[in-house]
Amino acid sequence: MEQWPSEMRMIPIDLIETLNPRERNMRVFEEIVANIKAIGLKKPITVTVRTKPDGSERYLLICGEGRVKAFRALGETTIPALVVTVDDEGALIMNLTENMARRRYRPLEAMQGIEQLRKQGYDKKTIALKTGLKPEHVGGILSLLKNGEERLLVAVAKGRIPLTAALTIVDAGDDNAAVQVALQNAYESGALRGQQLLQARKVIENRQVLGPSVSTGTRRRRVDVTTSSLIRTYQKEVARQKLMVKKAEFAQQRLLFVTGALRQLLVDENFTTLLRAEGLDTLPKYLSERVWPMGHAA
Repeated sequence: MEQWPSEMRMIPIDLIETLNPRERNMRVFEEIVANIKAIGLKKPITVTVRTKPDGSERYLLICGEGRVKAFRALGETTIPALVVTVDDEGALIMNLTENMARRRYRPLEAMQGIEQLRKQGYDKKTIALKTGLKPEHVGGILSLLKNGEERLLVAVAKGRIPLTAALTIVDAGDDNAAVQVALQNAYESGALRGQQLLQARKVIENRQVLGPSVSTGTRRRRVDVTTSSLIRTYQKEVARQKLMVKKAEFAQQRLLFVTGALRQLLVDENFTTLLRAEGLDTLPKYLSERVWPMGHAA
């Protein structure tokens, strides 16, 4: 990150204007107030000076919104600040990169910070340098942002699913069958394992029901039913049923092959002797009834 000229000052809180205001969790805010009240301000805020048309100065807040609000809540009129000399674009970059580095910064806001840097004209390599992320990671995040995939973005940011798996799900589109195939491929390739697979399925289900965005928390708008939409829905359901029938037929063929092969093997006395020696001379009832339809003579 660039090094800007700076100096420490005590500045009036009333002259501070927030560059990029955001909502704050009240429990976290109360913790900040309590900590400052008990041990004081451990880290100064960061601001830059701007001159008003009348010649007076104001301070543009770059980092430390929660600390400023906490000082106001405690009745303080001034606050320690690191005053940096930086232009508007530099101030925005500092705000985004410093906030993205914070542990408690909301994941979606961090992702949107990357998008804001892109809108400022920075390519993914430059954004990677400024944020400390890998260019491939930045590219993937920008791709998800472009598609409005907020649910997948939050899951990635919180470590619930890997970025590669999220991109695979997006590439599959809105077709449920294609999404399920993508999920299976991700599992078989090792990109999704254990708890991450369960999380991915949960995100996919929410994405299908509630949409890709999490900003409103509302369900997708109901679409008016028309003759053409009913036909399309019917055709999709027919296609799904046909696929299920094909899968069932394939499973039945496999079962017939297995039972036939077992029936031939189990008439071989040497093979059955080996199974008894290994304690493997019994079959599940479902399979046994098909291998020996007339019952098995002991």
